[in-house]
Amino acid sequence: MGEQRTGLHGLVGAYVLDAVEDGDRAEFERHLLTCEQCRDDVRGLREATARLAAAAAITPRPELRQATLQAAAVVRPLRPIVAGGRAAAMPRRGHALAGRVMARPWLAAAAAGLAVVLAVAAVVLGLQAGSMHQRLAAQEQRDSAITAVLGAHDAVILTAAVSTGGTATVVMSHQARSLVFTAKGLAQLPGLMAYELWLAGPAGITPAGMLPPGHRGMSGPMVVGGLARGEQLEMTVEPASGSRQPTSAPIVRLVLDT
Repeated sequence: MGEQRTGLHGLVGAYVLDAVEDGDRAEFERHLLTCEQCRDDVRGLREATARLAAAAAITPRPELRQATLQAAAVVRPLRPIVAGGRAAAMPRRGHALAGRVMARPWLAAAAAGLAVVLAVAAVVLGLQAGSMHQRLAAQEQRDSAITAVLGAHDAVILTAAVSTGGTATVVMSHQARSLVFTAKGLAQLPGLMAYELWLAGPAGITPAGMLPPGHRGMSGPMVVGGLARGEQLEMTVEPASGSRQPTSAPIVRLVLDT
């Protein structure tokens, strides 16, 4: 019975992600009635998941649509040739030669202009499609890492106040060797400054990355990997280009060895 209860404790992350089968779900929900620790863990992970979802929600950027419309706007369509229309099908005999002589430079210029427009549009759309593909791949990788942390059986949530204002939240897993960092209500910094995360431990302090700009009061989510036992997460204010070592005192510190 003790081993069974231990296994139920490990279902917290999967339950929050709705990844538990019906039979196990019913058994786990009965377990929640008698386990205050699991109820607290479920409540905390649900709050963290909601914060992560709010922070990750973005509006798709309109560059691809705008570039397509701009390319289409400069392409002048040719008048249609109506079958059986004498004027459209054949010029009058007296002006046939002049018409052909005048038409060729115009057609050549139009063809050259159209080729340039299409080439520019192809380059622009190709570059943007490549950039979009890279962004989607990076986002998919980040989402997979977030899911791995939230779904880990040892996932825990840590929260701490930021000394300059706001709250930092970490969902971490030693099993996944990763954490997900979000912050709410951080003070706005001058344009040349930004928040930087650090991992500090027995081996020293190493940069963990620059915190992305906030959106509607939320910053992150940011995935930090390569966690080791005995480390702590710190955040400092640094130049926007980042620093190799902290140049200011930590404004929040979270001990990760839980």
